[in-house]
Amino acid sequence: MVDINYDYIEEYIRGILQEDSDKLKEIKDYGNSNHIPIVCPEVGQFIKVLLKISDAKNILEVGTAIGYSSLIMAEATSSDTKITTIEKKEDMFKIAKKNINQSKYRERIRIIEGDAREIISELEQKYDFIFLDAAKGHYLDFFNECSRVLRKGGVILSDNVLYKGMVASDELVVKRKKTIVKRMRNYLEYISNLDGYITSVLPLGDGVSITYKEEGDNE
Repeated sequence: MVDINYDYIEEYIRGILQEDSDKLKEIKDYGNSNHIPIVCPEVGQFIKVLLKISDAKNILEVGTAIGYSSLIMAEATSSDTKITTIEKKEDMFKIAKKNINQSKYRERIRIIEGDAREIISELEQKYDFIFLDAAKGHYLDFFNECSRVLRKGGVILSDNVLYKGMVASDELVVKRKKTIVKRMRNYLEYISNLDGYITSVLPLGDGVSITYKEEGDNE
């Protein structure tokens, strides 16, 4: 559990979700066994619904980890949808690349190794949907880079924004996490009051924010 909701609510929601495909279940089990954070089941389902509604054709993911969420997005989208995903950690990159290459979606997912802030600054493609799930202390940097490549009408979904409830309550803050909590609060304040965008923060999983781009070009 991630400490921002009642346990029985999480258990109920997770209990009514459909089972993952065999490949996704294999990756999820590996992540859980090796203490590698992957997207919560209810957040994964939320992503699927958003992608179905938006009919996104170009997706950018910041933070691949072992490829679980990349494959969730591939399963939820049509055969002409392309996904670009970025991972900084070499060990995670290697595992994710293997998982993606062993899937039937390998032709639709491009995985890039490196610092997302540098890589995004060099991207020319415009994206319909961007998923932020990387270093929590750098979300504002990631958002500012991503906003340049987000189409008008596009969405940025940020995961773990309530960070085990610490972002919402000083009483829960662990001393060694103070910097991350402060930066995440600044991030949520920023995106919630940014001209040309509209943001909603939801207590789903470990907290998600969904930001819609109202202004900009359609190229």
